[in-house]
Amino acid sequence: YAPQGDLAKKLAEIAPGSKPKRVFFTNSGAESVEAAFKLARHHTRRQHMIAFFGAFHGRTMGALSLTGSKVVQRSGFAPLIPQVSHVDYPNPYRHEKDHHESAVMESLNQIEYLFRRTVDPDEVAAIIVEPIQGEGGYIVPPPEFHRELKKLAEKHGILYIVDEVQTGMGRTGKMFAMEHFGVEPDIICLAKGIASGMPLGAIIASSEIMDWGPGSHASTFGGNPVSCVAALATIQLLEEELMQNAAEVGNHLKGRLSELATRHKLIGDVRGIGLLLGMELVKDRTTKEHASAEKEKVIQACFQRGLLLLGCGQSTVRFCPPLVITKEQADTAVGILDDVLKAHG
Repeated sequence: YAPQGDLAKKLAEIAPGSKPKRVFFTNSGAESVEAAFKLARHHTRRQHMIAFFGAFHGRTMGALSLTGSKVVQRSGFAPLIPQVSHVDYPNPYRHEKDHHESAVMESLNQIEYLFRRTVDPDEVAAIIVEPIQGEGGYIVPPPEFHRELKKLAEKHGILYIVDEVQTGMGRTGKMFAMEHFGVEPDIICLAKGIASGMPLGAIIASSEIMDWGPGSHASTFGGNPVSCVAALATIQLLEEELMQNAAEVGNHLKGRLSELATRHKLIGDVRGIGLLLGMELVKDRTTKEHASAEKEKVIQACFQRGLLLLGCGQSTVRFCPPLVITKEQADTAVGILDDVLKAHG
């Protein structure tokens, strides 16, 4: 039917990179990750996957095997999919040397160590990574991270899967968060904001990679016509005004949160791009000890005052408002947060 075809064409046009692309539709983010997992193995004829500690990719068995966010998400479900290895995601704020380059090298060195000790790189199908880590703490990697990681993957013929389920569709001020890093993924996973809440997910890959035969993978309701129409309307709104709004209001909100950090010692770090912002709470700015209990108290106190926030990582408060938020609404949120921090900080 027309909406599905129109949406596939549109996604192929706007996705990063110049290669001809194909699109496969699902109903959710976890299904998109599962499809990418299968496609990577099918295309490369390899078995192993590399993911990152702190990552969240979904709760179905394949996606859960790639997830490294919280023990509670994995506990009781063994055996998970074998031949999955995890390494550290570079976190400049938490790195002992507090230096971008060394944080990147530490992650890459861990992968190289795997290659020397336990995993032949010729058996690795793909590396799956979030452009900005979500559940792990809204961690923005150093600018060179994705470039160097993609270079390492290409060296060994490993596919580069980017999970844009949380970060994609305009949230960072660009359609895809990977556009901030100048790297072309081999496979992109999408869902969540793609259809403004309607059930829809997708993977995008080059025509060369997405060349599996009929029946290799399928979804009965993936790409249903109502969701596809919603996605087309969503993309139109993003292109017309909401991506720019995410960038402008996001910069404004980040600035206001950074100003709060000058007055509240509980705030250790403010980070993010667009309307994907994290505020990490610490007991001491020198030791950077996680203020996990304080995080929960702040979130609950804000909720009681009408501000809905969520946590991520060990002690980070996330800010991921609807992309229609105004600067005035952002200021109201910061005012509530300021009052709460005065009482709890």
